[in-house]
Amino acid sequence: MIGSVCFGAFRLDRFDGLIPFDFKTKLVDSNSKYLVNLLSLELTFFFSGLLFAAVVKKQVWDYAITVTLIHVLITSVVMFEFPMEWQWWLAIGSGLFLMICNGQLIAYFTCQSGHNYASFSIY
Repeated sequence: MIGSVCFGAFRLDRFDGLIPFDFKTKLVDSNSKYLVNLLSLELTFFFSGLLFAAVVKKQVWDYAITVTLIHVLITSVVMFEFPMEWQWWLAIGSGLFLMICNGQLIAYFTCQSGHNYASFSIY
């Protein structure tokens, strides 16, 4: 869904259904398709962290890592090769970090009054 919004915002000529999985698009000066792929990936990871915080309420990092590993597996299957581009791995890593940080922070601050989130003071 975020890929579709980014596609419309950047006014690309042709909608590519591989937007969430395309790691073969190279970074070239003013390559809109690359920017759409990168922006949709990072925004999806950001909003997924918020979703995990709302649904899971604890251990967001575990769900974030699991979903990222599943995404890498699905990407390899869809694109028929394992991603070897360092830019793609940097984007995945930064997105994972963003998902974990914002999800854990939201979960910690929203569930702080309840007993369903482990406090650091008991350790």
